[in-house]
Amino acid sequence: MVDVADKLAYFQAITGLEDPDLCTEILQAHDWDLELAISSFTSTNPPLQTSTTGNNTTVHSNLSSRDGQSSIDRSDSSGNVVAGPGLAWKVITLPYSVISGSIGLISGAVGFGLWAAGGVLSYSLGMIGLGSGSGRNGESSDRLVSVSAAASEAMEFVSAFERDYGSLKPNFVSEGFMDALQRSRGAFKLLFVYLHSPDHPDTPSFCGGTLCNEVLAAFVNENFVAWGGSIRASEGFKMSNSLKASRFPFCAVVMPATNQRIALLQQIEGPKSPEEMLMILQRVIEESNPVLLQARLDAEERRSNTRLREEQDAAYRAALEADQARERQRREEQERLEREAAEAERKRKEEEEARERAAREAAEREAALAKMRQEKALALGDEPEKGPNVTQVLVRFPNGDRKERRFHSSAVVQSVYDYVDSLGCLEVEDYSLVSNFPRVVYGSDKLSLSLKEAGLHPQASLFVELN
Repeated sequence: MVDVADKLAYFQAITGLEDPDLCTEILQAHDWDLELAISSFTSTNPPLQTSTTGNNTTVHSNLSSRDGQSSIDRSDSSGNVVAGPGLAWKVITLPYSVISGSIGLISGAVGFGLWAAGGVLSYSLGMIGLGSGSGRNGESSDRLVSVSAAASEAMEFVSAFERDYGSLKPNFVSEGFMDALQRSRGAFKLLFVYLHSPDHPDTPSFCGGTLCNEVLAAFVNENFVAWGGSIRASEGFKMSNSLKASRFPFCAVVMPATNQRIALLQQIEGPKSPEEMLMILQRVIEESNPVLLQARLDAEERRSNTRLREEQDAAYRAALEADQARERQRREEQERLEREAAEAERKRKEEEEARERAAREAAEREAALAKMRQEKALALGDEPEKGPNVTQVLVRFPNGDRKERRFHSSAVVQSVYDYVDSLGCLEVEDYSLVSNFPRVVYGSDKLSLSLKEAGLHPQASLFVELN
């Protein structure tokens, strides 16, 4: 929101009132509504008295001693009053601050970077709502000149000029002054401005004989961006005031400067021949060439620097992506190796645990077998001495070993199996005792028979048959 000091400064700039107390009272009376206060102020001004002397334009200002209000209009040499379009014109002239002087002074004050400045839309216009094209409540303000209206006025001027003077002319752009100024900035050219006064007696001869001269028109089209406007239209009237046009026909050469300003390089007032115009414009071009050349070189350097930065950024991004890819690959490889190492460690532990478990189980089995053999040996008791009731049993093992023991004839066949088990000569537990002649297998069905009942008394020869 625009603060009180800014509103007061704008009101003073627009109305021309220098008394801050009076301006403050007027703004307070309108509840600090800047647009409403300006509209009320301009609508209550007394009419302007104008007069014409010869070919000179005379400007009169009527000052009211009652309230200090003033109103300024402009008239051309024909005696017709060129009235300002009201509030729209008064507001839109605010952005234009004209610097007048030689090209050397401008190049020193503005610097070679003047073409690099941003857009020339005024900060002041944006603050009062012109830049947005809407009022405080989002409603469009019909009293302010829009960009489309400026372009429309330019197109009407070009059309009327071609209708009156033909197509051999400077190529006036069909757009508003601001857009034309921006176009000249982008083309690294000066802006040729022609303000058209339709009722001035010198206008037809100047337009037809000078501006439409083939050599002059070609020179302007080659070296300038041309913009024209009628002082009957809002944009032309605004520019005539900003450029302080006092005589017509009026031409000027301008260029954009810093801080929302326009550098006025040359004013050409009054009728001029094509030769005079060429001489003036050639001199302006010669004086401005160093600035334009430096501006073009600066722009090219900026473009080169921009391209270089973009290439460096692209190379940096590519190198960064390559580094990230290598780091990602290294990290993935490291993770893979860690997974493989973890898997190998897990398998090693499992195998170690399996070996320990197998050894433990083998030891347990060995201990159980040893215990069983001991128990069975104890269950057999002492070997009996030879006698009629004693049976001599010979046992042959698969590895060729032979073991012999005496048993009571009343001992059962299971006792022979217990004796074989107690020796610990076999790695297996599933076997059978077999006699050859005749072949008899003393299996589980004969374990409870006594040796005598089984036909093994008084002696027997058995061999171990592994199942």
